[in-house]
Amino acid sequence: MSLGETYLTVLGWVGSDPDFKEYRKNSQTTFRLGSTPRQFDKALNQYVDKATTWYTVQCWRSLARNAFESVRRGQPLIVTGRLRTHEWTDDAGEQRSRVILEAFSLGHDLVRGTAAFTRSVSRAEAPAFAHADSETTPAETTATPFPPDEYSVPPLPLPATVDPEVRAA
Repeated sequence: MSLGETYLTVLGWVGSDPDFKEYRKNSQTTFRLGSTPRQFDKALNQYVDKATTWYTVQCWRSLARNAFESVRRGQPLIVTGRLRTHEWTDDAGEQRSRVILEAFSLGHDLVRGTAAFTRSVSRAEAPAFAHADSETTPAETTATPFPPDEYSVPPLPLPATVDPEVRAA
């Protein structure tokens, strides 16, 4: 976490179809998320909806790909990220800005339904090409704390093993 940044977790419903864009080295998915708080009204003796707040959610890299393949309009989500201000000058020369929720984690709200998880294949594990006539079977995987494509660590050079008798001489 950086000092002075605003982090936010929002529960809401997806309000637009995700839009996927591919850049040279990055992928981006953007969609709208509406969050409508509910409050108990004593006079009516029931819960009432308050005003909906709309967020533009932006996902990058592997989260962008996974979000585009998983998120659909109307689904309940929990999104955690940081608020960013995007500023630009429009065609009329006027300064414009909008606040974006740059997501670093999101998932379906399981209070409202069920989901099935499928682990995505990292770039390092993906085959270079696939034949339409060949059958592919999933490779056996073991659990690791981090995806290999994001947190790969090169092996350390280890010294050659030394025979204990040679050491004593």
